[in-house]
Amino acid sequence: MSRRKRTKSRANRDRWLVSYADFITLLFAFFVVLYASSQVDKRKVGKLALAIQVAFQEMGVFQASTTEVPIDVAEPMPFSTVQAIENTERTASLGRIMSHPEGALGTGVENGDLADLQTELETALASEIKRKEIAMRREPDGLVISLREVGFFESGSAQMKSSSQAAFDRIASMLRQRDYRLRIEGHTDNAPIHNAQFASNWELSTARATEIVRLLIVRDGFSPDGLSAAGFAEYHPVATNSTAEGRGMNRRVDIVVLGHSLTPGPLTQAGTQSQPPAAARPTDNTARPSVAAAPKPAVVRAVDRRLQQ
Repeated sequence: MSRRKRTKSRANRDRWLVSYADFITLLFAFFVVLYASSQVDKRKVGKLALAIQVAFQEMGVFQASTTEVPIDVAEPMPFSTVQAIENTERTASLGRIMSHPEGALGTGVENGDLADLQTELETALASEIKRKEIAMRREPDGLVISLREVGFFESGSAQMKSSSQAAFDRIASMLRQRDYRLRIEGHTDNAPIHNAQFASNWELSTARATEIVRLLIVRDGFSPDGLSAAGFAEYHPVATNSTAEGRGMNRRVDIVVLGHSLTPGPLTQAGTQSQPPAAARPTDNTARPSVAAAPKPAVVRAVDRRLQQ
């Protein structure tokens, strides 16, 4: 019986195209990844690395590190320094959110009082507000009355203009009638300053704040135990510093109305003389801790110089 003759299968000579196509696809993907890696924002990568390190640090997985994280490519800073800055900013945010220790019973009443005060001030200062010399806004801390440099101070000076005394006296009169606690904050723009009187924006902002405190005590008869002063330089802007209008809004002294004065303690009731206000020691629990970022010797010298005048 004859065997059936099998036909030989012809080899496919085009199978190499499959491997070649796979190779080309992988090569294309490799160069796409290289290109994408070259376009990474180093600053964002640094922030991501910092966030991961902070998270593991807080969980106790890693010990304290001195790794230099490239938040600023030109000047990377140690992780311990960055972590201190992050903790300060987190504390400041919590301070704005947390309620006052005296309780929430009087919160509604005080909010109503501040709303009435804002309405009265807007009526009494309508011309100054229209000229953009004064601005008002509400914040979690209280009512903020911004005295802008254009209306109240000469450039680079901490002395109040004589032409603005009338408007300042109207503000002081309304505040004195209600016996509020006040925090006076000095602010500047980001333009560096260095003259015979002030070596930096820290000293200028602190000097302006303490000058307002001095006027409230000497001219308008405010009690020192309800006042505090702080200088923040250019680090708490309310507008962009990239335009002239924004810089003008940032050069200001904020009178922050915190609420009614607290009940005096036993020492004060016994006749102990209250201490004068100090710029580096805010009297309220919600004061922003950014004052600690100022060079302490310079701020203390500026405060002492203003209070001794």
